[in-house]
Amino acid sequence: MRNLVSTLSALLTAGLLAGACPARAQSPAPGSDDTVLQAREALRRKDRAALAAARLAVNSARHPLTPWVEYWELGNRLAEAQQGELDAFYARWPGSYVEDRLRNDWLLELGRRRDWPQLRSEYPRFRMNDDREVTCYALLAQYWTGQDVKAAATAAWAAQKELDDGCALLGRTLFEAKALTPDDAWRVARLMVDANRPRTARAAALLAQPKHGQLIADVLDKPARFLARRPPLGAHEADELTLLALMRLAASDPDAAAAWLDGKPARPLPQPMAATAWAFVARHAAMKQQPQAADQARRAWQLWEGANKAGLLPPWSDELLAWQVRAALRQPSAPADADRQRWRLVVKAIDAMGSVEQRDSTWVYWRARATAALAAAGPDGDAARAAARLALEGISTQFNFYGKLALEDLGGRITLPPVPAPPSAAEREGARNHAGLTRALQLLALGLRSEGVREWNYALRGLTERELLAAAQRACEREVWDRCINASERTRSEIDINQRFPLPYREQVLAKARAVGLDPAVLYGLMRQESRFVSEIRSGVGASGLMQLMPATAKWTARQIGLDFKPEMINDRDTNLLLGAAYLKRVLDDFGGSLALATAAYNAGPGRPRRWREGGTLMEPAAWAESIPFSETRDYVKKVLSNSVYYAALLGAAAAPAGSAANPLPLPTLKSRLGPAIGPLTGLREAGAAAPDRDRDTP
Repeated sequence: MRNLVSTLSALLTAGLLAGACPARAQSPAPGSDDTVLQAREALRRKDRAALAAARLAVNSARHPLTPWVEYWELGNRLAEAQQGELDAFYARWPGSYVEDRLRNDWLLELGRRRDWPQLRSEYPRFRMNDDREVTCYALLAQYWTGQDVKAAATAAWAAQKELDDGCALLGRTLFEAKALTPDDAWRVARLMVDANRPRTARAAALLAQPKHGQLIADVLDKPARFLARRPPLGAHEADELTLLALMRLAASDPDAAAAWLDGKPARPLPQPMAATAWAFVARHAAMKQQPQAADQARRAWQLWEGANKAGLLPPWSDELLAWQVRAALRQPSAPADADRQRWRLVVKAIDAMGSVEQRDSTWVYWRARATAALAAAGPDGDAARAAARLALEGISTQFNFYGKLALEDLGGRITLPPVPAPPSAAEREGARNHAGLTRALQLLALGLRSEGVREWNYALRGLTERELLAAAQRACEREVWDRCINASERTRSEIDINQRFPLPYREQVLAKARAVGLDPAVLYGLMRQESRFVSEIRSGVGASGLMQLMPATAKWTARQIGLDFKPEMINDRDTNLLLGAAYLKRVLDDFGGSLALATAAYNAGPGRPRRWREGGTLMEPAAWAESIPFSETRDYVKKVLSNSVYYAALLGAAAAPAGSAANPLPLPTLKSRLGPAIGPLTGLREAGAAAPDRDRDTP
């Protein structure tokens, strides 16, 4: 640590920390930009008079963001608006994001008004069609004309994320008309408990049992007490409520739910329900990384298969089945019979997933691994091994974590794709003249990030690959790196790796990486995931800048490297970069150089990966990463490590002498970055103060 402090002190003394952020190449802001910002603030305050004045001002100035100010002004009084006003707005701004978003808002308003004829007329023109509540209203409007909407309505009702008027009304209406049955209601209640949406689960269960509202509340809020008492009810209703209670209990205390199931209750659940209860116990035990989770999952399958001789798949969600796979991956790989058991569970769980989920590279990879592991020795297993290889080949060209692992399992090494021809003058001119892209960049320049991102994403709809590359280039030239990456990642055949993995602030990043002894490819890979190189970004929990530093972490790290830190320094780009690099290096040292553990620690705090490596067995790092309990951190670790491989390739190619072959340096593999097996002693630090947990509220 003394050497690190000395190096950083020398760097500070040399003035390398103080590099000013280069000014972005932007044209001077029009005089009425302030009016746009004032209009946005007026919307927050719901100030009608100020919004009306702003609308007049931007129209008079013909400001490019006039559509947004008009959208805010009309949206603020939508509850009293009439169809003619909406039609006039649509006519003024045809094909724009705000036209379609206002139509979305208006469809919700028409649903609240129960104006089904107008809603039926308006709905077909809703291009994004990405609002679940609008879908429910539209299905209800169709139902009132006599159409059979049961299948679509059941799917929409079951897919709602939060209790809303449209889907609740749809479910209630169809239930009262007997188009939906109590069994449908119980099924949706289970799905909502599975998704941890108790309010929506309560609403569904109340349709099936409207007289037992308090009992349903107890099931969802106090499941242990309900299971201890189990008041007398009809057998089917009692079983349904017992299953919901066990599902809720398993989420907080899987051991208690397992004990109830093992306790030979006076009225045991029917076998299919008991199977589902054990599946939920297994899911939450796996999320807590309990070693018995895989055996509990196998028990669930035994019960289900024993009750369903016809081979019906269980009604378990993809997420629940994913946790069965993760539970199996954490099991020891020896002895041989146990190894085969875990791979059989992997196959069984993945094969029960929906067809879309099965095609995800995560499950293609692990299914292929399982197929190869279960293949018979010798010629009898050749067909299975060939099938596994074919599956890996199918994902090996993907630019993600499992695509790289598949490529390396097949004996390949990463190569950078050929650079496509740069956008032509006509293509660049088309991007410059695209009104939606222009509005998006103006919104972002004004600090209206949410609006700018939505406008940008809408503008990319329907663009060709060449147009996407031109849009990405426009954003790169403006140093709007997150939108550059966003547009470039949408291409499939023409891949501009320099757009997808840009190298902004190169001199500063290399200097800070050298100063702390960190691989700059890792630093770039982490920044790309943390902030997409947006230096002014601030998260909802208070993390700031390129490295998304929390204030307490910045203060602690500054003290470690001898920097006289003041709170406002966290927003200085170069200081933020230095402190983030130093903190990452510290957690990397704390975990013995394991990048998987260190990146997990950077995202979730060092305490959690210390717990996640426990379990008494060594795991391959890919299996360890996949079994991380937090979805955010699991995704983060895989993406940072995957990013770093490409950055290592780009930095290596850039460092090659003039005239040398492309990629002259040995490129690191993803597996080499994942490192050796992870277990209880991985990266155990024997001395020194460990880095503190980041005070980030990771779920």
